[in-house]
This record gives sequence, structure tokens and C-alpha cells, in this order.
Amino acid sequence: MYLAPLNYDRFFRRVFSHVHIAKAFLQDFLGVEIEEIELLENKHFLTNDSSKVEFDFRCKIGGADIIIDMQQWYKPDVVRRFYLYHCVSTALQLERLPEKKLLVENEARAKDKNYKFVNPVLTLIWMVQDTFDLPDNFITFGMTPQQVQDFLRDNSLWENTNIQEIMSKRDEVLALLQHKNKGLDFLAQNQLTFMFQANIVKDAKFSNYHNWFVFAEKTRNKGNKKADFKDFERNTLFKDIIFLINKQKLTKEDLNYIESEDEHIALVKRALQDEFDNGFDSGFEKGKEQVVLLSYEEGLPIPFITKITQLTENEVTTILKKYNKL
Repeated sequence: MYLAPLNYDRFFRRVFSHVHIAKAFLQDFLGVEIEEIELLENKHFLTNDSSKVEFDFRCKIGGADIIIDMQQWYKPDVVRRFYLYHCVSTALQLERLPEKKLLVENEARAKDKNYKFVNPVLTLIWMVQDTFDLPDNFITFGMTPQQVQDFLRDNSLWENTNIQEIMSKRDEVLALLQHKNKGLDFLAQNQLTFMFQANIVKDAKFSNYHNWFVFAEKTRNKGNKKADFKDFERNTLFKDIIFLINKQKLTKEDLNYIESEDEHIALVKRALQDEFDNGFDSGFEKGKEQVVLLSYEEGLPIPFITKITQLTENEVTTILKKYNKL
């Protein structure tokens, strides 16, 4: 191993704690020029029982708070978990909101937080292997009026041959999206983006962010060598990253961490394979079905399930449809 895996949380945090590296990635992915970037606290205790939320990376740029989190392995609760992180990042802004004086007689209520300074939050989730069974490089979700969904799902409208009626309805929806009274457009500025490394590295269309994910993918190979990063070493930025995760710079604790992460991943794979083998050895069709259902409920994508079960994609989808999972 020449470089430690960038996709492992410890090394991702180490690399992205350097402002110039984080700034370069965000500029490449978001397609914007960032003048200033401010690192924010990553660890927070939220409740009376000291439940802790720990972000992999959190910063403030311009008028937005940014989260980047790495998701190395498949988890069934990943969407809800990162939505919670997204909401937490909004709530944590209470720590730095200025106060405003209120024109009230009661001194105890004379001050309140000035909520006009709440920033929208952009949450970027770097999915290492999981693609949600989607072909896209990334998908972004934002809060939009329900009328937008109603417009898209109105079959009777789209079956209408009167294009003017459709365009008129579209204009209504666009006007609602652009409505800014009381800062209503703030809601749509909050976004969660899931970035799919497995799709990006295979994308033939080069993009500004492409190299970041290719580099990370190369570091996932535990047998990676110096020659694998020859092109990256010509780039000053990636040269800095290589320096930070070079094996020669790793401590004994770092190496133990890599080993424990590898063992955890291998353990999950073995558990799924054992379930599948037991199902086949017993000769019961039910065994195969249980493995497919368990894998799917754990968040594994269908192509991965076909790989570990040796079933065809059609056989897997047939089982999932049988139990109303698709």
C-alpha cells in the first residue's frame, strides 16, 4: 500500500481539514468560485443523554453552510440519517445568530435571535459503493412547493393535447418557485446531494470533479502503488493530498484503524455470504429469498445482490416484487 484509503473517515477528515483542499473540491463539484471558507466545529452533543453527531467535514462559504460526509458501506438508514444531519446543521446556527432588540415592555422578552441570518445548508454525501440503483453521477433534493410535484404527476394534464394549457400551468408553477416574499425562496436553497463514486469513475464524460473520485477509488485498492498516482503527482493539490495519506506518514494507530475497517467490511460481506450459503445448503427456496430480502433491506443495490447470490437480476427483482419491495 502506497496511500491510505481516502474514503475511510479518518483520512478523509485529515485531508479535508486543510482549507485549500476542501475549497478546491467544493469549487470543482459545485462549479462556483469560493472567495472565503470558514471551517466549523464537527462534533456536537445535542441531547440530555449526550447523543453525539459528528460530521466528517463542515464549513461555511459565502451565504451557505456546507456538510460533506463519507458513506463507505451500505446502510439502510442512510437517507434519513443524513437528512437529520442536514437539519442539525441548520439548528446549530443558533450558536452564532446575532440578537435583535424587540420593542416590548417586558425586559425578559426584549431580545430574540435574528433569524434572517440563518444560512441555507448544502449537504453533500459521498457514497463510495452504493448508487441507490441509479445511473447518475449524483442526485440533488431540495424543498419545493407541493404544486411542483402535483404538476409533474398530473397525468390528465400531460395527456392533454392543448400545449397552451400545459404551458400556462407551467408558468404558474415557475412563478411560485420564484416567489420571494418573506424569503420563501430560502427553502429551495437547502439541498441534499448524494454523490456516487462508483458511477463517476466510470463516466466517460470528464468533469471538474471527476479526478477527485478517481483518486479516491485508486486508494481503495490496498495494493496501490506509487505508479498508480503518477498523473496526480503532477498536480500541486493532489501532491499535497498524497503527502498527507502516504503510508510513510502513517502512525501505528492509523495502520490499526485501516485494519479494523477492513475487518468490519469483510465481516459484513461474510455474514451476507453465510446467510446465502445456508439458504442454498438447506435446499429451500425460502433461504434464497431471505438472503435477497435481507440484503435489500440493508441497502445493498441490486447489482451487488446478484454478485453475492449468483442469481440473475431478473430472479432478484422477481423475489423483491413478490414481497412488495419494488
